[in-house]
Amino acid sequence: MRSVIWLFKSRIVAAPLSRLRTMMRCHLHEPPCVPGPPSGTTTLPDLIIVDEADRLKMAGLEQLRDLYDRKQLGLVLMGMPGLEKRMARYAQLYSRIGFVHLFRPLATTELQQVITHKWTQLGLTLQLTETADAEAFAAIVRTTSGNFRLLERLFTQIERLLAINNLQVMTTAVVEAARESLVIGAQ
Repeated sequence: MRSVIWLFKSRIVAAPLSRLRTMMRCHLHEPPCVPGPPSGTTTLPDLIIVDEADRLKMAGLEQLRDLYDRKQLGLVLMGMPGLEKRMARYAQLYSRIGFVHLFRPLATTELQQVITHKWTQLGLTLQLTETADAEAFAAIVRTTSGNFRLLERLFTQIERLLAINNLQVMTTAVVEAARESLVIGAQ
């Protein structure tokens, strides 16, 4: 069985390699895990995914490159557009990049599938024939413009608002309130 670990920028920027191994070991065991001294019996994951890699300092990127070289594991760096241009200035790291993929906004059918799935996760039934559901759906589409990351953040806020207010129905007002609690950059 292959294992995957997610490491976020704040946990790896200043982390020495021994701390990174400890974090991986904690991930591989049942929580709660209290980081202790590294043991030689833990196997490293096959893949490390680093979100917001564009926020890493060069020292953090260099640690990831070293880990990639020495342990022969998969490494995925996710970040804002322009990350690959920054990497181009560092030949040691840039030479190891296999490919760069730019994620475009979700198409209408993909967006509808994701929203339907999220709606179901909240324990609600999406019925686009009903006016309230159709309006809330349209408000979500307008707010996110097909941006998957923004859609995830919006639904986190929607879930929070539904729970706080003990609501069983998604409305445009809930979507608008969730949107207002988000910090959304220029679109």
